[in-house]
Amino acid sequence: MISQKKAIIVGASSGIGREVAQLLIDRGWRVGIAARREAKLLELQKQHPQQVVVQTIDVNADDAAQRLLQLIERLGGMSLYFHASGIGKQNRTLEPAIELNTVQTNALGFTRLIDTAFNYFADHGGGHIAAITSIAGTKGLGPAPSYSATKAFQNVYLQSLEQLANARRLNIRFTDLRPGFVDTDLLNDNNHYPLMLRPERVAREMVASIKKRRHVRVIDWRWRIITACWRRIPRSLWRHFRL
Repeated sequence: MISQKKAIIVGASSGIGREVAQLLIDRGWRVGIAARREAKLLELQKQHPQQVVVQTIDVNADDAAQRLLQLIERLGGMSLYFHASGIGKQNRTLEPAIELNTVQTNALGFTRLIDTAFNYFADHGGGHIAAITSIAGTKGLGPAPSYSATKAFQNVYLQSLEQLANARRLNIRFTDLRPGFVDTDLLNDNNHYPLMLRPERVAREMVASIKKRRHVRVIDWRWRIITACWRRIPRSLWRHFRL
């Protein structure tokens, strides 16, 4: 018998989002999966037709919020919203298209759908919002300015919504998931990334963190040590680091 737990995953066509979707399906959840690339979503639905509902959503489109609400209705409700949509590239020459597209997706698109999920839960008795941010939000990283800045934005935005939910006495939980570098298409750009993580392993730790209702989780233990050290480096020294 399929569990009545229902999750929406935006950004489920590949990478960590797809791995998380598969893990939840294996645990008996009904899952609504969304992304721009419908073909990839339909592949997963074909494997699990009784558990998976598909919707194409572009987080930057004006109708993204409406399409998310349509997916929730088709799924029959939502207890977990998982935001896995995001882009980012190294951009040492500050090409405008890269910087502006990153801000559009990781800040504006993120806000558009996170707010929609928040308001849905506010009107329907609560739920859980989890989002993939990044260790890149811990400090400003020179090779990827807009990516680093938008991830810091996401960290603070989730913290702010958590405070807002408590002030309004809403039963909404939050989990800010901050992985290190993960071997997905996002980092398939011929640049070197240290301590690369496998998406399957990262997804397992994310699902476990959601189950344990963690507020913030840096993945993995090595990156927890690194980011703890980063926070202690004064700005006067950090500006001279070469990454």
